[in-house]
Amino acid sequence: MGLRKNLNKMSQKIFIKTFGCQMNEYDSNRIYDSVKKIGYEKTENYQHANCYLLNTCHIRDKAKEKVYSEIGRVKKIFRSKKKPLVIITGCVAQAENQEMLRREPYIDLVIGPQSYHKINDTILSYLKKKKKMEETEFEAISKFKYFSKIKNEAGKISSYLTIQEGCDKFCHFCVVPFTRGPEYSRPFKQIIDESKYLSEKGAKEIILLGQNVNAYNDGKYRLSDLILEIEKISDVERIRYTTSHPKDMTEDLIDVYKNSQKLMPLVHLPIQSGSDNILKLMNRKHTVKDYLHIFEKLKKINSKIEFSSDFIIGYPGETENDFQNTLNLIEKISFINSYSFIFSPRPGTVAFDLKLINKNISTQRLEKIQNKLYENQTNKNKLFKNQIIDVLVENLTDDKTKTFGRSEYMTSVIFNGSKEHIGKVVPVKIKEFNRTTLFGELDKYTNKKVA
Repeated sequence: MGLRKNLNKMSQKIFIKTFGCQMNEYDSNRIYDSVKKIGYEKTENYQHANCYLLNTCHIRDKAKEKVYSEIGRVKKIFRSKKKPLVIITGCVAQAENQEMLRREPYIDLVIGPQSYHKINDTILSYLKKKKKMEETEFEAISKFKYFSKIKNEAGKISSYLTIQEGCDKFCHFCVVPFTRGPEYSRPFKQIIDESKYLSEKGAKEIILLGQNVNAYNDGKYRLSDLILEIEKISDVERIRYTTSHPKDMTEDLIDVYKNSQKLMPLVHLPIQSGSDNILKLMNRKHTVKDYLHIFEKLKKINSKIEFSSDFIIGYPGETENDFQNTLNLIEKISFINSYSFIFSPRPGTVAFDLKLINKNISTQRLEKIQNKLYENQTNKNKLFKNQIIDVLVENLTDDKTKTFGRSEYMTSVIFNGSKEHIGKVVPVKIKEFNRTTLFGELDKYTNKKVA
Protein backbone atom coordinates (compact mmCIF):
# COMPACT_ATOMS: atom_id res chain seq x y z
CA MET A 1 0.00 0.00 0.00
CA GLY A 2 2.88 2.35 0.82
CA LEU A 3 4.45 1.92 -2.62
CA ARG A 4 1.09 2.64 -4.27
CA LYS A 5 0.77 5.90 -2.28
CA ASN A 6 4.33 6.95 -3.12
CA LEU A 7 3.74 6.28 -6.81
CA ASN A 8 0.66 8.48 -6.76
CA LYS A 9 2.71 11.32 -5.26
CA MET A 10 5.44 11.00 -7.88
CA SER A 11 5.32 12.23 -11.46
CA GLN A 12 5.21 8.90 -13.25
CA LYS A 13 4.92 9.08 -17.03
CA ILE A 14 3.92 6.19 -19.28
CA PHE A 15 4.44 6.09 -23.04
CA ILE A 16 2.23 3.55 -24.85
CA LYS A 17 2.98 2.50 -28.41
CA THR A 18 0.36 0.35 -30.13
CA PHE A 19 0.79 -1.96 -33.11
CA GLY A 20 -1.91 -3.80 -35.01
CA CYS A 21 -5.68 -3.98 -34.85
CA GLN A 22 -8.42 -1.83 -33.38
CA MET A 23 -8.68 -4.24 -30.46
CA ASN A 24 -5.13 -3.37 -29.48
CA GLU A 25 -6.06 0.32 -29.59
CA TYR A 26 -8.98 -0.40 -27.28
CA ASP A 27 -6.74 -2.47 -24.99
CA SER A 28 -4.12 0.30 -24.83
CA ASN A 29 -6.78 2.79 -23.74
CA ARG A 30 -8.03 0.40 -21.06
CA ILE A 31 -4.49 -0.33 -19.86
CA TYR A 32 -4.03 3.40 -19.35
CA ASP A 33 -7.39 3.65 -17.53
CA SER A 34 -5.95 1.03 -15.15
CA VAL A 35 -2.42 2.35 -14.57
CA LYS A 36 -3.78 5.82 -13.85
CA LYS A 37 -5.00 4.28 -10.61
CA ILE A 38 -1.39 3.77 -9.48
CA GLY A 39 -0.16 7.21 -10.47
CA TYR A 40 0.86 7.01 -14.13
CA GLU A 41 0.09 9.82 -16.58
CA LYS A 42 0.28 9.33 -20.31
CA THR A 43 2.98 11.17 -22.24
CA GLU A 44 3.28 11.52 -26.00
CA ASN A 45 7.03 12.14 -25.61
CA TYR A 46 8.73 8.79 -25.01
CA GLN A 47 11.92 10.50 -23.82
CA HIS A 48 10.04 11.69 -20.73
CA ALA A 49 8.71 8.25 -19.86
CA ASN A 50 9.33 6.35 -16.63
CA CYS A 51 7.49 3.43 -18.21
CA TYR A 52 7.61 2.36 -21.87
CA LEU A 53 4.81 0.00 -22.87
CA LEU A 54 4.69 -1.70 -26.24
CA ASN A 55 1.34 -3.27 -27.18
CA THR A 56 2.16 -5.77 -29.90
CA CYS A 57 0.44 -7.60 -32.75
CA HIS A 58 1.32 -11.08 -34.02
CA ILE A 59 -0.76 -11.16 -37.20
CA ARG A 60 1.62 -9.72 -39.78
CA ASP A 61 5.06 -10.83 -40.93
CA LYS A 62 8.10 -10.36 -38.69
CA ALA A 63 5.98 -9.12 -35.78
CA LYS A 64 8.40 -10.53 -33.22
CA GLU A 65 11.44 -8.94 -34.86
CA LYS A 66 9.69 -5.57 -34.94
CA VAL A 67 9.38 -5.76 -31.16
CA TYR A 68 13.11 -6.39 -30.66
CA SER A 69 13.93 -3.66 -33.16
CA GLU A 70 11.75 -1.24 -31.21
CA ILE A 71 13.44 -2.25 -27.93
CA GLY A 72 16.82 -1.62 -29.55
CA ARG A 73 15.67 1.88 -30.43
CA VAL A 74 14.51 2.51 -26.87
CA LYS A 75 17.87 1.34 -25.48
CA LYS A 76 19.66 3.92 -27.62
CA ILE A 77 17.29 6.70 -26.56
CA PHE A 78 17.79 5.96 -22.86
CA ARG A 79 21.50 5.17 -23.08
CA SER A 80 22.42 8.28 -21.08
CA LYS A 81 19.22 8.39 -19.02
CA LYS A 82 17.65 6.32 -16.30
CA LYS A 83 16.21 3.17 -17.81
CA PRO A 84 12.39 3.15 -17.92
CA LEU A 85 10.25 0.24 -16.85
CA VAL A 86 9.79 -1.70 -20.11
CA ILE A 87 6.58 -3.69 -20.55
CA ILE A 88 5.59 -5.81 -23.53
CA THR A 89 1.88 -6.55 -23.90
CA GLY A 90 -0.31 -7.92 -26.69
CA CYS A 91 -0.21 -11.00 -28.84
CA VAL A 92 3.57 -11.25 -29.27
CA ALA A 93 3.84 -11.15 -25.48
CA GLN A 94 1.37 -14.02 -25.27
CA ALA A 95 3.13 -16.09 -27.94
CA GLU A 96 6.71 -15.53 -26.77
CA ASN A 97 6.32 -14.89 -23.00
CA GLN A 98 9.39 -16.28 -21.14
CA GLU A 99 11.45 -16.33 -24.34
CA MET A 100 11.24 -12.52 -24.53
CA LEU A 101 12.66 -12.14 -21.02
CA ARG A 102 15.48 -14.54 -21.85
CA ARG A 103 16.36 -12.99 -25.20
CA GLU A 104 16.17 -9.31 -24.23
CA PRO A 105 17.26 -8.39 -20.67
CA TYR A 106 16.05 -4.80 -21.25
CA ILE A 107 12.45 -6.08 -21.03
CA ASP A 108 11.09 -6.13 -17.48
CA LEU A 109 7.52 -7.40 -17.74
CA VAL A 110 5.59 -9.45 -20.31
CA ILE A 111 1.80 -9.39 -20.05
CA GLY A 112 -0.60 -11.22 -22.36
CA PRO A 113 -3.97 -9.86 -23.57
CA GLN A 114 -6.03 -11.83 -21.07
CA SER A 115 -3.99 -10.69 -18.06
CA TYR A 116 -4.37 -6.90 -18.27
CA HIS A 117 -6.41 -6.89 -15.07
CA LYS A 118 -3.17 -7.83 -13.29
CA ILE A 119 -1.07 -5.01 -14.73
CA ASN A 120 -1.20 -2.69 -11.69
CA ASP A 121 -0.22 -5.39 -9.21
CA THR A 122 2.45 -6.68 -11.60
CA ILE A 123 4.03 -3.21 -11.91
CA LEU A 124 3.93 -2.60 -8.17
CA SER A 125 5.45 -6.01 -7.48
CA TYR A 126 8.28 -5.35 -9.92
CA LEU A 127 9.03 -1.90 -8.48
CA LYS A 128 9.24 -3.45 -5.01
CA LYS A 129 11.14 -6.67 -5.76
CA LYS A 130 12.84 -5.88 -9.13
CA LYS A 131 11.89 -9.37 -10.26
CA LYS A 132 11.14 -9.81 -13.96
CA MET A 133 7.98 -11.73 -14.68
CA GLU A 134 5.38 -12.70 -17.27
CA GLU A 135 1.61 -12.95 -16.94
CA THR A 136 0.07 -14.85 -19.84
CA GLU A 137 -2.78 -16.92 -18.41
CA PHE A 138 -6.11 -16.94 -20.26
CA GLU A 139 -8.44 -15.21 -17.80
CA ALA A 140 -10.94 -13.33 -19.96
CA ILE A 141 -13.72 -13.45 -17.35
CA SER A 142 -11.49 -11.98 -14.63
CA LYS A 143 -10.15 -9.34 -17.01
CA PHE A 144 -13.51 -7.99 -18.12
CA LYS A 145 -14.92 -8.14 -14.61
CA TYR A 146 -11.99 -6.00 -13.46
CA PHE A 147 -12.33 -3.46 -16.27
CA SER A 148 -16.09 -3.21 -15.83
CA LYS A 149 -15.30 -1.40 -12.57
CA ILE A 150 -12.96 1.08 -14.25
CA LYS A 151 -14.53 3.73 -16.48
CA ASN A 152 -13.49 3.85 -20.14
CA GLU A 153 -12.11 7.38 -20.44
CA ALA A 154 -11.18 7.27 -24.15
CA GLY A 155 -13.44 10.27 -24.80
CA LYS A 156 -13.38 9.96 -28.59
CA ILE A 157 -16.14 10.82 -31.06
CA SER A 158 -15.69 7.37 -32.61
CA SER A 159 -15.04 4.89 -29.81
CA TYR A 160 -14.01 1.24 -29.90
CA LEU A 161 -15.69 -1.22 -27.57
CA THR A 162 -14.51 -4.82 -27.28
CA ILE A 163 -17.43 -7.22 -26.88
CA GLN A 164 -15.78 -10.55 -27.70
CA GLU A 165 -12.30 -12.04 -27.70
CA GLY A 166 -10.66 -15.19 -28.97
CA CYS A 167 -11.68 -17.57 -31.73
CA ASP A 168 -12.65 -21.23 -32.05
CA LYS A 169 -12.42 -21.43 -35.84
CA PHE A 170 -8.73 -22.47 -36.05
CA CYS A 171 -8.07 -21.24 -39.57
CA HIS A 172 -4.78 -22.87 -40.52
CA PHE A 173 -2.95 -19.55 -41.03
CA CYS A 174 -4.12 -17.77 -37.88
CA VAL A 175 -2.53 -17.38 -34.43
CA VAL A 176 -5.54 -15.80 -32.71
CA PRO A 177 -6.74 -19.00 -30.96
CA PHE A 178 -3.24 -19.32 -29.46
CA THR A 179 -2.67 -15.67 -28.54
CA ARG A 180 -6.19 -14.64 -27.51
CA GLY A 181 -7.58 -18.01 -26.48
CA PRO A 182 -11.04 -19.52 -26.99
CA GLU A 183 -14.08 -17.42 -27.84
CA TYR A 184 -15.37 -15.42 -24.90
CA SER A 185 -18.32 -13.02 -24.99
CA ARG A 186 -18.58 -10.23 -22.44
CA PRO A 187 -21.80 -10.00 -20.43
CA PHE A 188 -24.52 -8.07 -22.28
CA LYS A 189 -25.09 -5.58 -19.44
CA GLN A 190 -21.36 -4.76 -19.19
CA ILE A 191 -21.33 -3.76 -22.84
CA ILE A 192 -24.50 -1.67 -22.65
CA ASP A 193 -23.24 0.12 -19.52
CA GLU A 194 -19.92 0.89 -21.22
CA SER A 195 -21.75 2.10 -24.34
CA LYS A 196 -23.84 4.49 -22.25
CA TYR A 197 -20.75 5.81 -20.48
CA LEU A 198 -18.89 6.31 -23.76
CA SER A 199 -21.89 8.25 -25.03
CA GLU A 200 -21.86 10.42 -21.91
CA LYS A 201 -18.17 11.14 -22.58
CA GLY A 202 -18.95 12.34 -26.11
CA ALA A 203 -18.92 9.23 -28.30
CA LYS A 204 -21.24 9.55 -31.29
CA GLU A 205 -20.14 6.33 -32.93
CA ILE A 206 -19.65 2.94 -31.25
CA ILE A 207 -17.51 0.35 -33.05
CA LEU A 208 -18.03 -3.11 -31.55
CA LEU A 209 -14.88 -5.21 -31.67
CA GLY A 210 -14.03 -8.88 -31.56
CA GLN A 211 -11.62 -11.31 -33.15
CA ASN A 212 -14.81 -12.98 -34.34
CA VAL A 213 -17.32 -10.31 -33.38
CA ASN A 214 -20.42 -11.87 -34.92
CA ALA A 215 -19.84 -15.02 -32.86
CA TYR A 216 -20.90 -12.93 -29.83
CA ASN A 217 -23.18 -15.04 -27.63
CA ASP A 218 -24.14 -14.21 -24.07
CA GLY A 219 -26.87 -16.75 -23.41
CA LYS A 220 -29.98 -15.39 -25.12
CA TYR A 221 -28.17 -12.31 -26.46
CA ARG A 222 -26.42 -12.14 -29.85
CA LEU A 223 -24.70 -9.32 -31.72
CA SER A 224 -28.05 -8.37 -33.25
CA ASP A 225 -29.47 -7.75 -29.75
CA LEU A 226 -26.50 -5.58 -28.80
CA ILE A 227 -26.89 -3.42 -31.90
CA LEU A 228 -30.60 -2.87 -31.32
CA GLU A 229 -30.07 -2.07 -27.63
CA ILE A 230 -27.21 0.39 -28.29
CA GLU A 231 -29.43 2.00 -30.92
CA LYS A 232 -31.71 3.14 -28.07
CA ILE A 233 -28.95 5.41 -26.70
CA SER A 234 -30.12 8.74 -28.07
CA ASP A 235 -26.72 10.42 -28.44
CA VAL A 236 -25.17 7.52 -30.36
CA GLU A 237 -25.51 8.34 -34.06
CA ARG A 238 -23.68 5.41 -35.65
CA ILE A 239 -22.94 1.75 -34.89
CA ARG A 240 -20.38 -0.51 -36.56
CA TYR A 241 -18.82 -3.91 -35.84
CA THR A 242 -15.64 -5.70 -36.90
CA THR A 243 -14.20 -8.29 -37.63
CA SER A 244 -16.70 -10.90 -38.78
CA HIS A 245 -16.60 -14.47 -40.02
CA PRO A 246 -18.95 -15.57 -42.85
CA LYS A 247 -19.92 -18.66 -40.84
CA ASP A 248 -21.47 -16.43 -38.16
CA MET A 249 -23.48 -14.09 -40.41
CA THR A 250 -26.72 -15.42 -38.93
CA GLU A 251 -30.23 -14.56 -40.10
CA ASP A 252 -30.93 -12.41 -37.03
CA LEU A 253 -27.83 -10.30 -37.76
CA ILE A 254 -28.74 -9.94 -41.43
CA ASP A 255 -32.28 -8.92 -40.41
CA VAL A 256 -30.91 -6.08 -38.27
CA TYR A 257 -30.07 -4.28 -41.51
CA LYS A 258 -33.82 -4.13 -42.20
CA ASN A 259 -34.69 -2.48 -38.90
CA SER A 260 -31.70 -0.51 -37.62
CA GLN A 261 -31.46 3.20 -38.31
CA LYS A 262 -27.95 3.55 -36.88
CA LEU A 263 -26.08 0.48 -38.16
CA MET A 264 -23.84 1.70 -40.95
CA PRO A 265 -24.20 0.19 -44.47
CA LEU A 266 -20.60 -1.12 -44.59
CA VAL A 267 -20.04 -4.83 -43.99
CA HIS A 268 -16.44 -5.83 -43.35
CA LEU A 269 -16.52 -9.56 -44.01
CA PRO A 270 -13.15 -11.22 -44.70
CA ILE A 271 -13.24 -14.03 -47.24
CA GLN A 272 -9.41 -14.47 -47.63
CA SER A 273 -9.68 -16.19 -51.04
CA GLY A 274 -12.08 -16.51 -53.95
CA SER A 275 -11.20 -20.19 -54.43
CA ASP A 276 -13.07 -22.98 -52.66
CA ASN A 277 -9.94 -25.11 -52.92
CA ILE A 278 -7.88 -22.54 -50.97
CA LEU A 279 -10.70 -21.89 -48.48
CA LYS A 280 -10.71 -25.62 -47.71
CA LEU A 281 -6.92 -25.67 -47.29
CA MET A 282 -7.26 -22.67 -44.96
CA ASN A 283 -9.96 -24.45 -42.92
CA ARG A 284 -12.26 -21.47 -43.36
CA LYS A 285 -15.46 -23.55 -42.99
CA HIS A 286 -17.35 -21.63 -45.70
CA THR A 287 -17.43 -21.58 -49.49
CA VAL A 288 -17.50 -18.80 -52.07
CA LYS A 289 -21.16 -19.67 -52.67
CA ASP A 290 -21.90 -19.16 -48.95
CA TYR A 291 -20.23 -15.76 -49.11
CA LEU A 292 -22.11 -14.69 -52.22
CA HIS A 293 -25.37 -15.80 -50.60
CA ILE A 294 -24.74 -13.39 -47.70
CA PHE A 295 -23.78 -10.64 -50.14
CA GLU A 296 -26.94 -11.09 -52.19
CA LYS A 297 -29.20 -11.20 -49.11
CA LEU A 298 -27.81 -7.94 -47.75
CA LYS A 299 -27.88 -6.17 -51.11
CA LYS A 300 -31.54 -7.21 -51.45
CA ILE A 301 -32.29 -5.64 -48.06
CA ASN A 302 -30.44 -2.43 -48.96
CA SER A 303 -28.75 -1.89 -52.31
CA LYS A 304 -26.57 0.82 -50.74
CA ILE A 305 -24.77 -1.69 -48.51
CA GLU A 306 -21.11 -2.04 -49.49
CA PHE A 307 -18.62 -4.78 -48.62
CA SER A 308 -14.97 -4.69 -47.59
CA SER A 309 -12.79 -7.75 -47.06
CA ASP A 310 -9.37 -9.28 -46.38
CA PHE A 311 -7.35 -11.37 -48.83
CA ILE A 312 -4.35 -13.63 -48.29
CA ILE A 313 -2.43 -14.03 -51.55
CA GLY A 314 0.02 -16.83 -52.30
CA TYR A 315 -1.34 -19.25 -49.71
CA PRO A 316 0.48 -22.61 -49.97
CA GLY A 317 -1.11 -24.60 -52.78
CA GLU A 318 -2.60 -21.59 -54.58
CA THR A 319 -2.65 -22.30 -58.33
CA GLU A 320 -3.05 -19.80 -61.13
CA ASN A 321 -6.68 -20.91 -61.40
CA ASP A 322 -7.23 -20.33 -57.67
CA PHE A 323 -5.77 -16.87 -58.03
CA GLN A 324 -7.98 -16.10 -61.03
CA ASN A 325 -11.03 -17.13 -59.01
CA THR A 326 -10.07 -14.52 -56.40
CA LEU A 327 -9.78 -11.86 -59.10
CA ASN A 328 -13.18 -12.92 -60.44
CA LEU A 329 -14.76 -12.56 -56.99
CA ILE A 330 -13.28 -9.07 -56.57
CA GLU A 331 -14.70 -8.16 -59.97
CA LYS A 332 -18.13 -9.54 -59.04
CA ILE A 333 -18.49 -7.89 -55.64
CA SER A 334 -16.54 -4.68 -56.31
CA PHE A 335 -15.41 -4.18 -52.70
CA ILE A 336 -15.40 -0.58 -51.51
CA ASN A 337 -12.25 -1.18 -49.47
CA SER A 338 -10.09 -4.21 -48.69
CA TYR A 339 -6.81 -5.35 -47.20
CA SER A 340 -4.51 -7.78 -49.01
CA PHE A 341 -1.26 -9.43 -47.98
CA ILE A 342 1.09 -12.14 -49.12
CA PHE A 343 0.80 -15.23 -46.92
CA SER A 344 3.29 -15.22 -44.09
CA PRO A 345 3.66 -18.32 -41.88
CA ARG A 346 2.97 -17.91 -38.17
CA PRO A 347 4.68 -20.27 -35.70
CA GLY A 348 2.31 -22.74 -34.08
CA THR A 349 -0.22 -22.75 -36.91
CA VAL A 350 -0.97 -25.67 -39.26
CA ALA A 351 0.21 -23.63 -42.24
CA PHE A 352 3.59 -22.82 -40.70
CA ASP A 353 5.39 -25.82 -42.21
CA LEU A 354 3.67 -25.80 -45.61
CA LYS A 355 5.70 -25.27 -48.75
CA LEU A 356 5.69 -21.62 -49.78
CA ILE A 357 4.86 -20.41 -53.26
CA ASN A 358 7.67 -18.73 -55.17
CA LYS A 359 8.04 -15.20 -53.78
CA ASN A 360 8.12 -13.56 -57.22
CA ILE A 361 4.85 -15.26 -58.18
CA SER A 362 3.20 -14.20 -54.90
CA THR A 363 4.43 -10.63 -55.34
CA GLN A 364 3.10 -10.44 -58.89
CA ARG A 365 -0.26 -11.81 -57.80
CA LEU A 366 -0.50 -9.36 -54.92
CA GLU A 367 0.23 -6.47 -57.26
CA LYS A 368 -2.58 -7.58 -59.60
CA ILE A 369 -5.00 -7.98 -56.71
CA GLN A 370 -4.16 -4.61 -55.22
CA ASN A 371 -4.39 -2.85 -58.56
CA LYS A 372 -7.90 -4.23 -58.94
CA LEU A 373 -8.92 -3.42 -55.38
CA TYR A 374 -7.51 0.11 -55.66
CA GLU A 375 -9.31 0.61 -58.98
CA ASN A 376 -12.57 -0.40 -57.28
CA GLN A 377 -11.93 2.01 -54.40
CA THR A 378 -11.27 4.91 -56.76
CA ASN A 379 -14.34 4.14 -58.85
CA LYS A 380 -16.52 3.93 -55.74
CA ASN A 381 -15.23 7.29 -54.51
CA LYS A 382 -15.82 8.81 -57.94
CA LEU A 383 -19.54 8.08 -57.53
CA PHE A 384 -19.66 10.51 -54.58
CA LYS A 385 -18.41 13.49 -56.61
CA ASN A 386 -21.01 16.29 -56.62
CA GLN A 387 -23.11 14.29 -54.15
CA ILE A 388 -24.11 15.46 -50.66
CA ILE A 389 -23.20 12.88 -48.01
CA ASP A 390 -23.47 12.69 -44.23
CA VAL A 391 -20.15 13.01 -42.42
CA LEU A 392 -19.48 12.40 -38.72
CA VAL A 393 -16.87 15.01 -37.80
CA GLU A 394 -14.09 13.68 -35.55
CA ASN A 395 -11.48 16.43 -35.31
CA LEU A 396 -9.58 19.25 -36.98
CA THR A 397 -6.81 18.43 -39.43
CA ASP A 398 -3.25 18.76 -38.14
CA ASP A 399 -2.88 22.26 -39.59
CA LYS A 400 -6.24 23.26 -38.00
CA THR A 401 -7.49 24.68 -41.33
CA LYS A 402 -9.98 21.91 -42.18
CA THR A 403 -12.11 19.31 -40.46
CA PHE A 404 -11.80 15.54 -40.68
CA GLY A 405 -14.63 13.06 -40.54
CA ARG A 406 -15.88 9.82 -42.05
CA SER A 407 -18.69 8.86 -44.35
CA GLU A 408 -21.16 6.08 -43.64
CA TYR A 409 -18.68 3.77 -45.41
CA MET A 410 -15.75 4.78 -43.16
CA THR A 411 -14.15 6.75 -46.00
CA SER A 412 -12.06 9.71 -44.81
CA VAL A 413 -13.59 13.10 -45.63
CA ILE A 414 -11.80 16.45 -45.38
CA PHE A 415 -13.83 19.64 -45.73
CA ASN A 416 -14.08 23.29 -44.70
CA GLY A 417 -15.78 22.84 -41.35
CA SER A 418 -14.83 24.27 -37.98
CA LYS A 419 -14.38 23.24 -34.36
CA GLU A 420 -18.10 23.66 -33.68
CA HIS A 421 -18.88 20.80 -36.06
CA ILE A 422 -16.84 18.20 -34.12
CA GLY A 423 -19.13 15.45 -32.86
CA LYS A 424 -21.92 16.29 -35.28
CA VAL A 425 -23.15 14.61 -38.44
CA VAL A 426 -23.08 17.27 -41.15
CA PRO A 427 -23.94 17.36 -44.88
CA VAL A 428 -20.90 17.74 -47.10
CA LYS A 429 -20.89 18.21 -50.86
CA ILE A 430 -18.02 16.23 -52.38
CA LYS A 431 -15.89 18.17 -54.85
CA GLU A 432 -12.80 15.98 -55.33
CA PHE A 433 -11.57 12.53 -54.43
CA ASN A 434 -8.65 10.12 -54.52
CA ARG A 435 -8.45 6.44 -53.70
CA THR A 436 -8.65 6.87 -49.92
CA THR A 437 -10.20 10.29 -49.28
CA LEU A 438 -13.11 12.51 -50.27
CA PHE A 439 -12.73 16.30 -50.29
CA GLY A 440 -15.66 18.66 -50.04
CA GLU A 441 -17.45 21.69 -48.67
CA LEU A 442 -20.08 22.04 -45.98
CA ASP A 443 -23.42 22.16 -47.76
CA LYS A 444 -24.80 25.59 -46.90
CA TYR A 445 -28.33 24.82 -48.09
CA THR A 446 -28.87 22.00 -45.63
CA ASN A 447 -26.74 23.42 -42.81
CA LYS A 448 -29.77 23.21 -40.50
CA LYS A 449 -28.83 19.54 -39.96
CA VAL A 450 -25.80 20.67 -37.97
CA ALA A 451 -27.94 22.07 -35.16
